[in-house]
Amino acid sequence: MDELIDIVDENGKYTGKTCLKSEAHKHGYFHPTIHVWLYTKDQQILLQKRALTKKVFPGLWDISVAGHIAAGEEIALAALREVSEEIGFEIQLENLDKIGTRKHMVNHPNGIIDNEFHHVYISELTTSIDRLVIQEEEVDELKLFPLETLLNTKHLENVLLPKYHDYYAFVYDKIIQKLNHLQE
Repeated sequence: MDELIDIVDENGKYTGKTCLKSEAHKHGYFHPTIHVWLYTKDQQILLQKRALTKKVFPGLWDISVAGHIAAGEEIALAALREVSEEIGFEIQLENLDKIGTRKHMVNHPNGIIDNEFHHVYISELTTSIDRLVIQEEEVDELKLFPLETLLNTKHLENVLLPKYHDYYAFVYDKIIQKLNHLQE
């Protein structure tokens, strides 16, 4: 879906300008997005298999939920909205933990120029995976993987992208810290 999004500068600061998502991807304008990683208390990570119709990384097992932030939308509220839309899971704002912001720049073979600032969150998946409802335009399937999958992407085919190992290891560490804190 082509939506109106905010344009940010190369440092992630809002410029006051907006454009359609397709225009941002055509011209390489920086824009904010969200990543939400959902984990379970028994150290599993929820991954989504991207719909085969997606323009970027179709069929890849990827982040629990990711999406664009609508123009003028608060970042954390965009995260909650995307989780609800893509997998039908409702998270309370106080259960959404922001762990960082990541600058991401990649030119895809199909001409899409992804210059994004990912606002990265973690949250506990507090319902059975069977109760989740996928948005078929975005997601083909949901599956729980061992949390260590985030550290072993080089050994798995079509599960995450090995070139982003450092990012996944960062997410892994933050989830382990959160789980350890919960046990204290």
